Amino acid sequence: MLSFFRRIINSKAGVVVAFIVLGIIAIAFAAGDVSNIAGLGGGLSGSNVAKVGGAKITVNDLRTAAQNEVAAYRQEQPGVDMAQFIGAGGFEGVLQREVTGLALEQFGKDQGMVVSRRLIDGQIASIPAFRGPNGQFDPALYHQLLAQRKMTDAQVRTDLERTLYAQQLTVPTIGATQLAMQMALPYASLLLEKRNGEVGYIPTRLAAAGPAPSDADIQTFYTRNVQRYTLPERRIVRYALVMPAAIAAKAVPSEAEIAAYYQKNQARYAAAQKRDVTQVIIADQAGATALAARAKGGASLNEAARAAGLEASAQKGVDKATYAAQSSAAVADAVFGAAQGAVVGPVRGTLGFVVAKVDAITQVPGKTLAQARAEIVAELTKEKQAAALGELRNAIEDSLSRNATFDEVIADRKLQAQTTPAVTAQGQAPDAPTFQPSTEQRAMITAAFTAEEGDAPQIVPIGQDGGFAVVGVGQIQRSAPRALAQVRNQVLADLNADRARTAARKLANAVLAKMNKGMPMAQALKETGLPVPPVRPIVASRRDLAAAQNTPAAAPLALLFSMPQGKARTLEAPANKGWYIIRNVRIEPGNATGNTAAIQAARGDIGRLIGREYVSQFAHAVRDTVGVKTDPKAIAKLRSELLAGSGSDN
Repeated sequence: MLSFFRRIINSKAGVVVAFIVLGIIAIAFAAGDVSNIAGLGGGLSGSNVAKVGGAKITVNDLRTAAQNEVAAYRQEQPGVDMAQFIGAGGFEGVLQREVTGLALEQFGKDQGMVVSRRLIDGQIASIPAFRGPNGQFDPALYHQLLAQRKMTDAQVRTDLERTLYAQQLTVPTIGATQLAMQMALPYASLLLEKRNGEVGYIPTRLAAAGPAPSDADIQTFYTRNVQRYTLPERRIVRYALVMPAAIAAKAVPSEAEIAAYYQKNQARYAAAQKRDVTQVIIADQAGATALAARAKGGASLNEAARAAGLEASAQKGVDKATYAAQSSAAVADAVFGAAQGAVVGPVRGTLGFVVAKVDAITQVPGKTLAQARAEIVAELTKEKQAAALGELRNAIEDSLSRNATFDEVIADRKLQAQTTPAVTAQGQAPDAPTFQPSTEQRAMITAAFTAEEGDAPQIVPIGQDGGFAVVGVGQIQRSAPRALAQVRNQVLADLNADRARTAARKLANAVLAKMNKGMPMAQALKETGLPVPPVRPIVASRRDLAAAQNTPAAAPLALLFSMPQGKARTLEAPANKGWYIIRNVRIEPGNATGNTAAIQAARGDIGRLIGREYVSQFAHAVRDTVGVKTDPKAIAKLRSELLAGSGSDN
């Protein structure tokens, strides 16, 4: 999840959404287990859904927060809509987080905590998406993105301020909780528990699918499973690339510019002397004098430093100016005034007394303008290229902010418009199966699916050289099922596969029934009459179960550890490939007594969970202290409005 939000921060399309979502990262664990928050207090009147202390959460606040969170999730899964979000409990989660965040902010202020404007400025300036071509924070770009997201600077600062209060109040608790070794012992022992079992398998491919389906069977199966054959929403993406090559003519430096650059950076191209230096920095002068004496007496500086319990550092090819900046002018004068092989010092530097040895001296010849020309041309071209791209981008963004259409921008800037086939949010083109979107096109498709119908075209960064694309949404093809005639062969194959799956399940249940009557698994499988794989043993500990998460072995192991000794159950294999029959033969209790490593591991894991629980309880206490009142009717009304509008929320 954290990586998902980091991606939002680096996405120009979703960056302002990230400001609000940042607060969720800090407090979601504190509010995640709160339920029925709408019943915490008496009703409110007007356009407010909640009153938290002396502050209020308006209907518009909650609506915006829900819409922004849906937009944030679309950065990861562009097909998510408001109805799916609400159905998964997202709306209630947003309300909980808004209330908890506001309560934490008010509580922090009551305790005398302060979030300075300078800190908020730093947070805003540190976000990569707000940096211009020169890598620095670009206020114009910042305000332009705010305008695109229909937000103000004050709203962003309010959200960031609330996030920072929540972080200061809650984050220090995470991981700070300690658990006694004796308390961790039973949990560590539980992780060492072992189970011995056996696994049988009936592949679906071995089961008979029955007689050939009739037309009525195919129609019925298609009707019942029409969602399988429904195409998701598709969009034709219109775009125009603006790459460095497009402004190559404007990026060629003139002879006058090359000469001026050479003159301005003359010191860089002048003859210079560079030295390899080994040095030791010592706090007290007496120690430095003794070290210098040993080095001047024949010992190497490295050996003399180690004998004194110190470590020498080496610098290769350093010039005098750089060395002076790292030490001091006096040290640089001494080192660069000594002969090769000489030991210098002690000389007072910025951090202590320096003893240094000149290991090597290299004379670097200067470069004439002719010799430096290629290097200068490359640097000036890069600078002029970035400036030209930035100017063109700003001009296009200005046009878009004045409601220019995609066609108008393309015509005005003489760009070449291109289109993709009708693609899904994942970049698939059902009507053009050979279409494979490039990395650049994938970025454009994602941007197109985050846009609402009627939105202005977007600017999407392309590559690392300042290139970008102007992206607009063409025709939108709404989600709809394909006609049976178009997918008949697929429906027939799916129907036969479903029949085979059902037959395999019946066989697995028959094997299970025989096992429950005392028949060995191998014998029960043999009586199916199918060439099924042989029974295989399975032995695992609870620690193995934890390590197997998100692997194919996870489900069978989880079933093994959920059954009493001697019991058996069936489990469907992934992708409808068959059925497992799993029996728990024997349980071996674990004992972590004396196993320090196991106890320490359990102690750390449980400590982190307890830390989250403390934060959750703290958040509850803060809400109780600050005081929360909600309006269930206003909340229910807004929920219904969002659901009603989800039909066009794509």
